[in-house]
Amino acid sequence: MLAAALRDGTAGRQTGFEMFARRLPEARRYGVVAGTDRFLAALPGFGFDDAALSLLSQFLDPETVRFLADFRFRGDIDGYPEGELYFAGSPVLSVHGTFAECIVLETLLLSIFNHDTAIASAAARMVSAAGGRPLIEMGSRRTHEQAAVAAARAAYLAGFAGTSNLEAHRSFGVPVLGTSAHAFTLLHAGAGGDGELAAFRSQIAAQGLDTTLLVDTFDVATGVANAVAAAGPGLGAVRIDSGELGMLAHQVREQLDRLGATGTKIVVSGDLDEFAIAALRAAPVDSYGVGTALVTGSGAPTAGFVYKLVEVDGAPVHKRSTGKETAGGRKQALRAARPSGTVVEEVVYPTGHPPAVDGPARVLTVPLVRGGELVTETAATALAAARERVAAGLESLPWEGLKLAHGEPAIPTRLALG
Repeated sequence: MLAAALRDGTAGRQTGFEMFARRLPEARRYGVVAGTDRFLAALPGFGFDDAALSLLSQFLDPETVRFLADFRFRGDIDGYPEGELYFAGSPVLSVHGTFAECIVLETLLLSIFNHDTAIASAAARMVSAAGGRPLIEMGSRRTHEQAAVAAARAAYLAGFAGTSNLEAHRSFGVPVLGTSAHAFTLLHAGAGGDGELAAFRSQIAAQGLDTTLLVDTFDVATGVANAVAAAGPGLGAVRIDSGELGMLAHQVREQLDRLGATGTKIVVSGDLDEFAIAALRAAPVDSYGVGTALVTGSGAPTAGFVYKLVEVDGAPVHKRSTGKETAGGRKQALRAARPSGTVVEEVVYPTGHPPAVDGPARVLTVPLVRGGELVTETAATALAAARERVAAGLESLPWEGLKLAHGEPAIPTRLALG
């Protein structure tokens, strides 16, 4: 496609592309935009080195290879800030530049946004289900090693308290949290479990009383007794990773209190998703460790974003394909709310022509890149702002929009395109 456009002279035409989702994943009522900062961090250095060009020269003509050798994006990008909620049809990202430079970015931006947004959207549902109790991201061993780092960042952005992934801490500053594994207990205890107490004492000697002891390797009640015997009533936490978690949490809480460990917290894990977390709301659980469901998007491993041409040389263009129609032209969006702050609708409109709405409203699209240069905050500052934005967005939804059950999107999207 690029080679053909360069050959016929259309590669330099000024174009506008839009990234959006035709629909939310099944049963979802909202999505959370994530990946913006990772995309912007990759953009300035995005190009093709000698090794890549050598490979491409086997498939592409010399003119196309020369173009790629000198590639640098010099256009403009607008979009929803990271952490903003989105819905079907939201113009999440708008890219403007020559056809050639816009099309080269397609795979980069779709791969980042589709992954990170899927994780953040699932994580936000889990945060909502947890009702203020902390969640720990523990999914690194359930996904690709590089995706694990991005998933930890996306989960933290959506409200998770931290991650067990040290690379996510090094790369993005995500707080590190974690517990021990059954292997450590088995190392000391052997087949009979007689050394569980020794394992706990060893862990406390290395990590201090604030550590979390895994008490379900053999028998939960015995494990709790050994944990308190090893640490005393000042033990930080115990973790349960198997069994009927709700029932066990009640039993463990009663046992800890009887033993004087009234301040010891209970962490549960074991194939949790948002529905399992919600089912544990009445149990005396203090925090949750979530792995597989989180890093796979809890049933929706991609956000379903597409990247479509909507403008050529200032004129709107659109697809008419059945079931995949697009609305042409540059667009922005605003979100209208009641005076109380509860949002009521999202309105998509031609750029620069906002419609009249009842009540307070705010424009969602903001400048991200101008002339190829970043014009927005990035890195740690951006992550902190995105985290706050998710929390504020969830708080602004009508209560029906936070339901986990199948239903309509939290708010309707209205197209005011004239």
